[in-house]
Amino acid sequence: MLNDLRRRTPDDLLAEIELEERRKQRGKLKVFLGYASGVGKSFQMLDEGRRRHERGEDVVVCALQPVYPLDVRPIVEQLEVIPTIVSDCGEAIDLSKIIERRPEVALVDGLAYDNPPECKNPHRWQDVEQLLNAGISVLATVNIQYLENLQDEVERITGNRAAYTIPRTFLMNSVDEIAVVDAPSEESVLGGIEDNSARLAEKHRLSRLRELALLVAALVVDRQLEGYLRSQGTEQTWGVQERILVCVTAQTDAAEMLESGRRNADRFQGEFFVVHLKDTPLLKEKKELLERNLRRARELGAEIHSLTDIDPATAILDFAAQRGVTQIFVGRSCTTPDFWTRVHGNLAIRLIRAAEGIDVVVYPYK
Repeated sequence: MLNDLRRRTPDDLLAEIELEERRKQRGKLKVFLGYASGVGKSFQMLDEGRRRHERGEDVVVCALQPVYPLDVRPIVEQLEVIPTIVSDCGEAIDLSKIIERRPEVALVDGLAYDNPPECKNPHRWQDVEQLLNAGISVLATVNIQYLENLQDEVERITGNRAAYTIPRTFLMNSVDEIAVVDAPSEESVLGGIEDNSARLAEKHRLSRLRELALLVAALVVDRQLEGYLRSQGTEQTWGVQERILVCVTAQTDAAEMLESGRRNADRFQGEFFVVHLKDTPLLKEKKELLERNLRRARELGAEIHSLTDIDPATAILDFAAQRGVTQIFVGRSCTTPDFWTRVHGNLAIRLIRAAEGIDVVVYPYK
């Protein structure tokens, strides 16, 4: 019974129908993802735009880099370019002109840039969202150092932090197709480094960055598969990414368990959930402890949910099944069990017995 997936409610079905209708009206977003400068993402994006143009699609370029290699310039010359709006503080896509022009496909080279202060949208990715909502498909480029959830890791690898960011939610919710662009040759990214030890160190850094890019692509595909399965009435119970679920209570300080869950989610750029059960009214000190746990969860960037069920194990496993959770972190008391535990059994033990296909990590506490 614990393993039965929750039936979809009429509200669930209505939400799925509305989402599908919005998808039909929206443009499609394809992102060419690079792990370093010089890997060829601009060339691939522009070349796909050229091929689509030759097949008869209406394609325009609405954002370009200042300088391109010689092999890229002839491609740009074959495409219609709508100039950006330039000011003293930078440049921005001419949204009104593009939406009025209504091409089938718009090319944006440099998805992560910020717009000048006078623009309606602070960020270029918000411009792209507006184009998509207008029914215009977009091809865009970005490097992984601009992805918000990867900035700390990229900084550890390269020693540099990007000035601009794209939120994880935009990548996960708006991208329809993602292509990881590999360097055509070592010289394209290692050119100018002659010292052997320096080249070896740079190759190692590039290898780590490439792994991150491949992981991001896998996560996007995983999210798309999850959406497709749900649209077909099937819940996804597996995936390429880790999804960590930490169960907190008002009984103990969960800081260590929460920090461990965050580290495990970050290791594979996975998702991090925290749940707590709605209990009967709590004593002041217990309520303060629960609030402290939830505050720490928010600081760690967890997605927090309150669960209601007569049986906590059922509520936790139902939530885990709906979200494709791969690991559940739960505490287990080493002291004399309370009345609920004596009647219903230890929560950690029940989760271990019932959680098919999900690892349960138990943290003992006094």
